[in-house]
Amino acid sequence: MSKVLVILEVAAGKLRPHCLPGITAGAEIAAKIGGQLQLLVLGADPSQAAQAIAQAGYGAAGVLTLAAAGLEPFTAEAWGDAIVHAVKTTGATVIGGSASSTLRDALPRAAALLDAPLVSDIVQVKSATTFTRPVSAGRALLDVQVNAPIVFFTARGTEFEPAQPGAAVDVSPLPAPTVDVRGVQVKGVQKTESSRPALTEAKVVVSGGRGMKEGANFRILEQLTDLLGGALGASRAATDAGMVPADLQVGQTGKIVAPELYIAVAVSGAIQHLAGMKGSKVIVAINKDEEAPIFQVADYSLVAKWEDAIPRLIELIKARRSA
Repeated sequence: MSKVLVILEVAAGKLRPHCLPGITAGAEIAAKIGGQLQLLVLGADPSQAAQAIAQAGYGAAGVLTLAAAGLEPFTAEAWGDAIVHAVKTTGATVIGGSASSTLRDALPRAAALLDAPLVSDIVQVKSATTFTRPVSAGRALLDVQVNAPIVFFTARGTEFEPAQPGAAVDVSPLPAPTVDVRGVQVKGVQKTESSRPALTEAKVVVSGGRGMKEGANFRILEQLTDLLGGALGASRAATDAGMVPADLQVGQTGKIVAPELYIAVAVSGAIQHLAGMKGSKVIVAINKDEEAPIFQVADYSLVAKWEDAIPRLIELIKARRSA
């Protein structure tokens, strides 16, 4: 029986939520090819996380683990070797997961080592061999047909529903892989601690653009973000200007988000940015330029200066909550 292997990422012994749409995509592929879905957890000691994942099951036939000291901290070289080892051990024919920065880095290396095709950022599974993905910064969709013994994929998390818990399954450890970091040395890992939800997992995202003028002005957007219990984002123009860190960038070359509410403040709406947020359920745009492209995708539009609109919006939210 054909096997579909979905690579998962964990943190603090728990499955990272952004992996759930990747499981759904894997399940759809397994259904199309009449195959079996398996989940793979990598790490220095992934057993605890794997047991928690196995209790939820997520419709998979089982959870596999690969343990090796060289898998933490993450390097694409080590993960690429481990994934190749898992493919050869399990006989999986389709391998992938959510299009996170981790898998966007590791899966192409694994695919190259196996001389296999990779279909990235898929948004739909049309058949066992045909996948739909966006092209031209999201302005068009392309159907890609692949015909190979082994196929890799990454799935755009905003286009697949998160996998839901199901019946518990077993955990099976695979033989330890041999990994080679190829001279790569991780000198340190810098983590940004925040009480806000992750940008790709938040139900509300407030993003600022070049019109915010300077980084200090993002503080008022932080106030609005925290009032709404959301995550702070930014356009590429704002991150390139050094107003906020690059990991807040929303767009084709940044984070792809689809929250329930997306508030774009002083964001012009370049196609690169729209590609990263146009899947949001409700889009609110605030911009002083009534010709700004962002208004073409907005559900609610306000032509105004952010200096006037945002303080008033914060005031109204506070008044509503204290009423």
